[in-house]
Amino acid sequence: MQDYSGKRFLVVDDFSDFRSSVKAMLADMGGKDVDVADRGEDTLQMCRTKRYDIILHDYNLGSGKNGQQVLEELMAGKLISHQCIFVMVTAESSQAMVLSALEHEPDAYLTKPFNRASLAQRLDKLVERKTALKPILQALDKQEPAAVLAACESLSQEDKRYAPLCLRYQAGALRELGRLDELEGLLSGVLAERPLPWAYVALGALLHKRGDLERAKALYEQGLQAFPMLPALYDGLAAVLLAQGESKRAQQTLESAIKLSPLAIRRQMQLGKLALDNEDFGSASKAYRQAMEQGRTSRFKSPENYLGLAQALTGQAGDGSLDKRVQSEINQALGELDKSYSDDKALQLRSRLALASSLMKSGEPARAAKLAEEAVAGLAELPQFFAAEAALKVASQLRQLGQAQAGDALLKSCVEIYGDDPAVMQGVARQTDNAEILGGGKEALELNRQGVRCYQQKQFDEALALFRRALALQPKNISIALNTAQSLLRLGGEQAPAELLAECRRCLEAVSVMPDSDPRYERYQQLRRKAFEQ
Repeated sequence: MQDYSGKRFLVVDDFSDFRSSVKAMLADMGGKDVDVADRGEDTLQMCRTKRYDIILHDYNLGSGKNGQQVLEELMAGKLISHQCIFVMVTAESSQAMVLSALEHEPDAYLTKPFNRASLAQRLDKLVERKTALKPILQALDKQEPAAVLAACESLSQEDKRYAPLCLRYQAGALRELGRLDELEGLLSGVLAERPLPWAYVALGALLHKRGDLERAKALYEQGLQAFPMLPALYDGLAAVLLAQGESKRAQQTLESAIKLSPLAIRRQMQLGKLALDNEDFGSASKAYRQAMEQGRTSRFKSPENYLGLAQALTGQAGDGSLDKRVQSEINQALGELDKSYSDDKALQLRSRLALASSLMKSGEPARAAKLAEEAVAGLAELPQFFAAEAALKVASQLRQLGQAQAGDALLKSCVEIYGDDPAVMQGVARQTDNAEILGGGKEALELNRQGVRCYQQKQFDEALALFRRALALQPKNISIALNTAQSLLRLGGEQAPAELLAECRRCLEAVSVMPDSDPRYERYQQLRRKAFEQ
């Protein structure tokens, strides 16, 4: 038996008798430092102030966060180290619950009831494995992928039993280092020797990222033949199908994953969005309803679930009218949204438009028109512009509610800000054929492309000249503004001349309306720090 006298334990369960029983078992095993809690929220707070070696956490804690949601929070917030042992404990054994819990990869899954002997046997094996992996886990905690590779190489030579597990850590490290050719070779070699589920998922994702969609699709399909109970393979296949334009097949694939693991909120959200785009409003309503319910205690709670449910329920009526029961559900969802995100003006505006769209089908056109007018007035007061996808939705709603001029103005701003994204331009084109809106950015985008090419070739003077010309044509375009700012800082060096710094700051101020959800936001913040610290 392992020595548990120096281990710090946390036991979380909503039944006091069970907490006491497990605490007594751990004491018999030599455990001296054993804390207990009865709520997931308490787990998070306790892990913020103390580092635990072993956590035994019940899955179902009644109201509040469940064990799966707690593990998500702990990992996302780095509140536990990779060296910590997290054991999910539950009396349930349904497929849906087990698969959902295992997707977040606890170190073990323990079914109630259990005795001291079975607990000791399970923990002994886990401690032995974590001890052997300690150099790798320490490198992971320090976020040093090169050190992970070195530790994997050393352990694989010292103890062949851990070689297969080391391969998975090596794959993650190669991905972090951007050594993608080596990663593909490693994963292909793993699968050639033995079909492992994680290798199928990792290689499929890599091939998708590299644009090799046909190979990725074939690999996922092969993986599903071997592992039909693995939801992550369905997720990957659905993403590839969507990239190939097969949105209905992608939806069907995600629905298969949902049947296996319905408690994964992000999968429900993705299914809702996909079904909504496919105008399968019934499926979208069901998925968003589930995501909204699960999101109440999850870190993945999203306003898009509330808005998506309202849109799906409204769309479900088709050309007919909404009955009172459906309108009541829409009112309830949007009311919860307004309460949860009361400080977000953009979301309040979108909620107003979603309600107006439903009221148009509920026989209340006057109230709908008033809400639409209020939304238009609120557009000028927004501190940030919408994310591209949200902007397209809002523009469409405005046009449907008789506010075509405001909708066109929003589309024009969308092109000016996001026009370098082909998907955005396709979305705009689906709503209008106005050449003034669609054609404004073509020359600017070509200049930006040429500028990027020159920058990559270290022709920094030529790159800046091209970016400046592009920005003069599209002064609100995020990509062009960031490229110009970066070029100005690069050309100015450590101590950039005042005029270059001033120009750089103007570029960044011009796109300060960028939503913090934009994937370029971190780059924007980094450039701001450099520009305003000099």
